[in-house]
Amino acid sequence: MPVLPPRSSYYDKHYRPSPALLRARQPYLVKNALTGLAICVFTISVYSWTINAVAQDDFSDVPIPDAPAQPPHTPHAGFERAGSEAGLNQRREETLKR
Repeated sequence: MPVLPPRSSYYDKHYRPSPALLRARQPYLVKNALTGLAICVFTISVYSWTINAVAQDDFSDVPIPDAPAQPPHTPHAGFERAGSEAGLNQRREETLKR
């Protein structure tokens, strides 16, 4: 039979908080709730200020560069590239005959 660790006195056999635990937490309930509320308000205010500050930016004076030049397409840029030029010409002729 396995040996279970002793249960805390603050929880009953179904691991629900006991009245002693509720009494122990009671003095900190209001302070913890206000601290949590302050952290949430601070987070929301920083988020909204940031969104508002970014929304005011005007990028009309920034020049938009042209699209970069695309490199020429190389159809055989993989395994066949290692072959000789004569081998590539021979493969091209075979494909054209088909």
